Amino acid sequence: MNDAPKNVAEPDEATRTWWEATREHRLVVQVCGDCGHAQHPPRTLCTGCGRTDTLGHHDSDGTGVVDACTVVMRAPDADHEAPYVVARVRLPEGVILLSNIVTDDPHAVRIGDPVTVSWQPLDDGRALPVFRPVFTPQEN
Repeated sequence: MNDAPKNVAEPDEATRTWWEATREHRLVVQVCGDCGHAQHPPRTLCTGCGRTDTLGHHDSDGTGVVDACTVVMRAPDADHEAPYVVARVRLPEGVILLSNIVTDDPHAVRIGDPVTVSWQPLDDGRALPVFRPVFTPQEN
């Protein structure tokens, strides 16, 4: 992808902490302090136990695994440059983020590939988490 998207949601009560962390290039995951359930996107209640008063955010190390992916060959608008990879990335915390895999070889991305977070800056100082492949030495 080239430039950052122009239509990114404004923070609200549920997402403000998450968006503020992106200004520092920190990927955070919302976690319930009562039942331990992790969730994304951030919400005003725990989808595990229903509590509203025990939600907090914990730093993620930004690693993940491609859970599903597709290569987009035809850009929907001028803000995107095809081809690019749209992927579900599963973090070790158990949450799934829908994001992009930034790579020079979009057709090489596979389910199960390890990835690490990178950041796409937005005009207002926030950033979108995108992911890059983690290359591991091949076994002989």
